[in-house]
Amino acid sequence: EDELSRSSHSNPGKSLVNGIKTNPASNSPKSSLPVPMGPPVYVDLAYIPNHCSGKNTDPEFFKRVRASYYVVSGNDAANGEPSRAVLDALLEGKAQWGENLQVTLIPTHDTEVTREWYQQTHEKQQELNIMVLASSSTVVMQDESFPACKIEF
Repeated sequence: EDELSRSSHSNPGKSLVNGIKTNPASNSPKSSLPVPMGPPVYVDLAYIPNHCSGKNTDPEFFKRVRASYYVVSGNDAANGEPSRAVLDALLEGKAQWGENLQVTLIPTHDTEVTREWYQQTHEKQQELNIMVLASSSTVVMQDESFPACKIEF
């Protein structure tokens, strides 16, 4: 904290992002600064960002964030959610792992995109040890019902 404080005072207009000094004007998501490579991160569960839109998730995400479970949300075909490109990126990224760890993909909605992707890439999913959970479970509370998914560890 002392080093961070000193760097802020000695370099006005500069800040630290992930331990790297940056200029706040360049902290936009489309910044041209390269992201330093590092070892992959292993987690139990990862939520695919931005409702599984292709804006922020690519094969590099799946190469770096290695999860036992990926949750895919998104139920808005007009906005490209979920994105077929992101689902394909999972296959591409997982193929680079070099180890055949079990991965479970958990869609929160049953969409045409997800169903098509599942059917068209089923052999590749099996080869890469990817299981897709499909749930037709429904929760009924008072006068309302909605789809449900249960995750157990």
